[in-house]
Amino acid sequence: MEVYCTRPRCPRPQNYFADLDDNTTLKTAQQKYCTTCGMPLMLDGRYVPIKLLGRGGFGAAFLARDRRIPGMRQCVVKQFQPTGNLTSTQLQLAQQLFEREAEVLAQIGNEHEQIPDLFAFFPMTIPSLHPGHQDQFFYLVQEYINGQNLEEELVTKGKFSEQEILEVLQEILKVLTFVHDRGIIHRDIKPSNIMRRRDGKLFLLDFGAVKQVTNAPATSSTGIYSMGFAPPEQMAGNQVFPSTDLYALAVTVLTLLTGQEATKLFDGYSNQWNWRAQAIINPRLADILDKMLLPAANQRFQSAQEVLNALREIYTPQLVPPTEIPPKPHVATSPPATQNYSPVASPSPPIIPAFSTWELLGGAAFSGFEGALIAIAGFSLLHNPIITLGISFVILGILIFAQARRWIEKLDLLIIPGITFAIVFFVPLLRGQLGIQQILLLAVAAALVTIALTALFRLIYKLLSLIL
Repeated sequence: MEVYCTRPRCPRPQNYFADLDDNTTLKTAQQKYCTTCGMPLMLDGRYVPIKLLGRGGFGAAFLARDRRIPGMRQCVVKQFQPTGNLTSTQLQLAQQLFEREAEVLAQIGNEHEQIPDLFAFFPMTIPSLHPGHQDQFFYLVQEYINGQNLEEELVTKGKFSEQEILEVLQEILKVLTFVHDRGIIHRDIKPSNIMRRRDGKLFLLDFGAVKQVTNAPATSSTGIYSMGFAPPEQMAGNQVFPSTDLYALAVTVLTLLTGQEATKLFDGYSNQWNWRAQAIINPRLADILDKMLLPAANQRFQSAQEVLNALREIYTPQLVPPTEIPPKPHVATSPPATQNYSPVASPSPPIIPAFSTWELLGGAAFSGFEGALIAIAGFSLLHNPIITLGISFVILGILIFAQARRWIEKLDLLIIPGITFAIVFFVPLLRGQLGIQQILLLAVAAALVTIALTALFRLIYKLLSLIL
């Protein structure tokens, strides 16, 4: 079994112990030490690091296995490991931030299924590589979320669609409602701190920069933030508010929508966010995002619930308002700091954005064009108008349903008819006695008729809505 040394700057941190390949031996083995630097490898006697997940300014994260839990549960071990030449004040601040994350996870992590559980928090003192000195490390052990963060997802799949953005907004706003109701401001929301587990559920990570909200007079805020995502009050070191997190969430959405870095979307000369030309979304959603991005904290939405209410006025079916999340069920088979919680999934209903006029007319053109091609091909094969119409209506109904669910949208509306026309073009049996020009003319005519009927029915619907 490979075991990773957590000592900073260990020249060869990878270790291999053949006897630990046997799980029975792994459960009972005595402490193992790094063959290069002598660092104890079984942290707190139970957590066995197996892989480096990443390093940051204040620490490193490792994938580990808990050898005292049946099934050798995977977990994340975070080590407080500041880098650079920090002053004693900066070092103390960094340690406070690390300890604060443990405190917050202990307070809320076990209460909400989209915040990682805290398993343990402990210090470890070991002999230094310099004779006569000792090194002290702090470790935080939390639930492992197996998946990709949204920053990685953006690189992998490209820009997010409006529907995907709505999912992110709904899920993270629910988490923020829960967090803010407990007097906590996250202060570091960005794509890399939102993780999508393999089953699709989103998690809010990294509570190391949280700020407690009190009713006391405004006090200065610790200057910890991510450049481009923090609003003016946070960058100035002033008091932070729930709307501070909403600002950062809106910037996160802009980066996912446009694929651009946050700093490239902000015009420092005009002090404005210039992003609308790079994202095609519902104008009313764009207005909501712009309100979340206003420079003055009191001009933005004042709570995550207000944003959810605004979204619910635009989209159908309605977004589900956040409700109190019941505690995660658990079985107390170990001390409180290491309880094994099993979150109960509570998937949100699918969010179907309302269709704009152009989307409706584009979908109508697609349905008419595709329907005509299907009818021509069906009649050429079957020579029976009734059966042909029946089959054509069924296929067309499936395509319309797929459009309604947004399984088919945007470029699909051009690609699918193009493929269908190519099949009819290259398979003479599907053309019957008609020429290609006649088929194209009939398909275009059907598309135009469908557009006209859709526009007429939409006009009638709007008039009835105004009357009733």
